[in-house]
Amino acid sequence: MFSALKLKPATVGSRLLWFSSLQTQISKSIWHELKSPTHQTLHHLLDQCSSMRQVKLLHAQITLHGHAAQVLTLGKLVSVCVQMGDLRHAHLLFDQIPQPNKFMYNHLIRGYSNIDDSIKPLLLFRQMMNAGLMPNQFTFPFVLKACANKPFYWEGVAVHAQAIKLGMGSHACVQNAILTVYVACRLISSARQLFDDIPERTLVSWNSMIAGYSKFGACDEAVLLFQEMQHLGVEPDVFTLVSLLSVSSKQGYLDLGRFMHLYIVITGIEIDSIVINALIDMYAKCGHLQCAKRVFDRLLDKNVVSWTCMVNAYANHGLVDNAVQIFNQMPMKNVVSWNSIIWCHVQEGLYTEAVELFYRMCNSGVTPDDATLVGILSCCSHLGDLALGKQAHGYICDNNITVDVTLCNSLIGMYAKCGALQTAMDIFSGIPEKNVVSWNVIIGAFALHGFGGKAMEMFKRMLASGLCPDEITFTGLLSACSHSGLVDAGRYYFDIMSSTFGISPNVEHYACMVDLLGRGGFLGEATTLIQNMPVTPDVVVWGALLSACRTYGNLEIAKQIMKQLLELGRYDSGLYVLLSNMYSESQRWDDMKKIRKIMDDRGIQKCRAISFIEIDGYCHQFMVDDKRHGASISIYSILDQLMDHLKSVGYSCKSSDAEEIYYSSNL
Repeated sequence: MFSALKLKPATVGSRLLWFSSLQTQISKSIWHELKSPTHQTLHHLLDQCSSMRQVKLLHAQITLHGHAAQVLTLGKLVSVCVQMGDLRHAHLLFDQIPQPNKFMYNHLIRGYSNIDDSIKPLLLFRQMMNAGLMPNQFTFPFVLKACANKPFYWEGVAVHAQAIKLGMGSHACVQNAILTVYVACRLISSARQLFDDIPERTLVSWNSMIAGYSKFGACDEAVLLFQEMQHLGVEPDVFTLVSLLSVSSKQGYLDLGRFMHLYIVITGIEIDSIVINALIDMYAKCGHLQCAKRVFDRLLDKNVVSWTCMVNAYANHGLVDNAVQIFNQMPMKNVVSWNSIIWCHVQEGLYTEAVELFYRMCNSGVTPDDATLVGILSCCSHLGDLALGKQAHGYICDNNITVDVTLCNSLIGMYAKCGALQTAMDIFSGIPEKNVVSWNVIIGAFALHGFGGKAMEMFKRMLASGLCPDEITFTGLLSACSHSGLVDAGRYYFDIMSSTFGISPNVEHYACMVDLLGRGGFLGEATTLIQNMPVTPDVVVWGALLSACRTYGNLEIAKQIMKQLLELGRYDSGLYVLLSNMYSESQRWDDMKKIRKIMDDRGIQKCRAISFIEIDGYCHQFMVDDKRHGASISIYSILDQLMDHLKSVGYSCKSSDAEEIYYSSNL
């Protein structure tokens, strides 16, 4: 019957080896009980086991002593395996039992629901029903928990209906479980209706409902429910406090957070590190870093979560130095801590530093996870470091890391921005379930490489798949049209994004349209579009129009832009340099000097652009007139030779280009 787990036919000598091994695992005080074990003895020994090795050794003894067919003992074995977390062994045992009972089903269903496996509990529940075993009040809560984990709404409703049919719908544990399903399925009004209909609410009921409001940012409803809870004399616990502090963090509702902090102090309610960490997070997200630091400093037993909360507090406010200082003081760092400090640098554009932290993380023995790799792939995208990107991709494959859709999207973006468009397309094609971000990334990839037709084809395929575009989709489409000179197509997409899909254009969409129209020579239409914008045009919008003016030599519109910029107090260096170059090209030296004087008077300096180039797997960065590289003498010697060769074949450098290079290198 237990062919997969039964001992092989053994000699006396091999059995003695088993007993010897078992004796080393189990204390001598209970060893003598195995000489003629009873069910009670075996159950007692199973309760004493501290590892699956001990459980398996006892299982061997159960088989040897002929107790392998006893339902009570087998049920205990399944239960202990589930408690130990070895569901594979528990299920293997379960599958070889001819007629498993309700107790065995319940333990296995509970085990799978606790590891967020939603499919197996439902399959076991159906198998249980088909076997003629009626579920009880211990079955339904864990099946419903599995429905909430996914979430499975209709399955949850069906299970709840079955509970009502069997007369267990009014059990508090069943009602609390279906309440959790409604919350998980975002049916907060249905959850509240069910909550109001519960005759005897437990603390779990209150916590589930308050957690639901917290999840959806319904701050007022959560507070009112907490007040009602107090009025009825129901004492909150740590779960209640964490939910209320969470809603305060999400909504930036500092008054609620302070009230909860005061409530904790006045009532003297016993709290743990989870509540303290929630307080730190609340103050940080509400912008009160000093209060967050004060709570952190008063915490005597700081764990890795507490330290990480403080790192995130500074990171989310762009205070990289403070975040690094706290991070370096951490006595122990886990993968979440490293991810926090890496992402802190990524968000601030410090990509090289983020990569260096990644190497430090690997050298410290901490294994990167998918969040780490998404951050590093983002760095590779911005740095154009294809070699490092390939290394990260290789690490994912070699370590069998689960590649979810988010990680796939990051890989697509990295390869596209590093020039490997075909590889990006291959990864995209291999995603079984593409989300909106997947389509946005591939549309943006084709836009970046100037394949407007391909980008529009991807958009059509996206609509055919049943997904609706979002704002980013149209940003990619308009950018693709702009880079490919598809003016009519751009006008069409700009029109349908609001008329068909109900998406109001934002400043990025207007910038794309101004760039599209400007490149096509429709400067008047571009100017009218800016004048009719419902939002204030930013530097990118003005820069797009000014660049078009330079291309077509339209100084009149350029002068209007300058006047507009001065009135708005916009002092972006790039726009002023661009206008100065236009005057230089038109040999209007006095106007050029006026622009330079305005820049000098206002202290406007042109930010020196950084370029990257990958050679032999290493990414080099450089700027105009940069002599930091070890081979700079050889590099400039080759550049001089190239310039001499260009001049010999009739090339003459424009004065504006020479002037711009000179000015940029001396700012």
